[in-house]
Amino acid sequence: MNFEFSEEQELLREQARGFLSEHCPPTVVRAVLNGDADFDEALWKKIGEMGWTATVIPEEFGGLGLSYLELVVIAEELGRAVAPVPFSSSVYLATEALLACGSQEQKDKWLPLLAAGEAIGTFALAEGNGRPSVKSLKTRMGAGGLSGRKIPVADGRAADFAVVVGASDSGDGASWYLVELDQPGVSREAVRTLDFSRGHAVLELSDANAELLGGEGAGWAATERLLDRAAVLFAWEQVGLADAAMIQARDYAMGRYAFGRAIASYQAIKHKLAAMYVKNTLARSNCYYGAWALNSDSSELPLAAATARVGAIQAAVFAAEENVQTHGGMGFTWEFDCQFFYRRAKLLGVNVGSEGYWQDRLITAYEQNNAA
Repeated sequence: MNFEFSEEQELLREQARGFLSEHCPPTVVRAVLNGDADFDEALWKKIGEMGWTATVIPEEFGGLGLSYLELVVIAEELGRAVAPVPFSSSVYLATEALLACGSQEQKDKWLPLLAAGEAIGTFALAEGNGRPSVKSLKTRMGAGGLSGRKIPVADGRAADFAVVVGASDSGDGASWYLVELDQPGVSREAVRTLDFSRGHAVLELSDANAELLGGEGAGWAATERLLDRAAVLFAWEQVGLADAAMIQARDYAMGRYAFGRAIASYQAIKHKLAAMYVKNTLARSNCYYGAWALNSDSSELPLAAATARVGAIQAAVFAAEENVQTHGGMGFTWEFDCQFFYRRAKLLGVNVGSEGYWQDRLITAYEQNNAA
């Protein structure tokens, strides 16, 4: 089985890396960290013009109709640049939710806007601390509309609509609702996370107008399928981040001298860099498996997604931490860019589920495969 990307996909990678080097240098990330904006609007507009938001959306809805192999290439480069944009919320989650469960009318309305980058979507699942489950859902559709509280919601203040997971008395105990966020029944307040180059919010829903998305009582099964698909894309973003952190550490170590020698020549630093390389390589291997399963819609996707996600979380967090350590005391300061990778690695490590959650999913997938 050939896991190599095609020549066209490698050209896309080269184009994406060049574009982000020009339009998303560290100064752009730092500007969002220093300011009050949830993301960089100019960069987001340019990404829409590049067509990245339209990658897997079918041509009939204004998309490019490409494969997920092109999308994982873009995801990796966005991770490498630590891009402060709502790409994951809008593309990995909201777009995927509409493609999977949207009615023709919902697709006709939202997919062209998502493809052009003119609308931003998000996915609202969590309702506070603890692992989300059917039993923990309190958001519910009543006679007057949808009511509940979702926190944290990635890009919740920037989004035009949210796919909200609510409790249901039928089916698997949950349903999806499409909620336009600019309405009287919705209030949004910023939530500060470790990585504030990405905006988060608390959504308060009080009899909000909402449309059922997909079947009544089919929301939890749809959520698990969506998370499996998104996990692969998040994993590729984490692999890009891990590689960038490793390269930053290597370059600093080769240029930083102590006692007349580059610190890269000392065994302790060599071991750090070697360990980062090994973890990154293993994570990338798992991500290839995930990309194949996602693109082919394989029955192995739950196993492949969990494998990719666990490896990528471990690689990204390890590389980010070791990058800071390689820089020494200066690596902890605001002036150094090491923090970008550390903050984003920690945030991505809990988006769509923590490492513990995906370890549980991995074990479950193995058990189901063995039983079959």
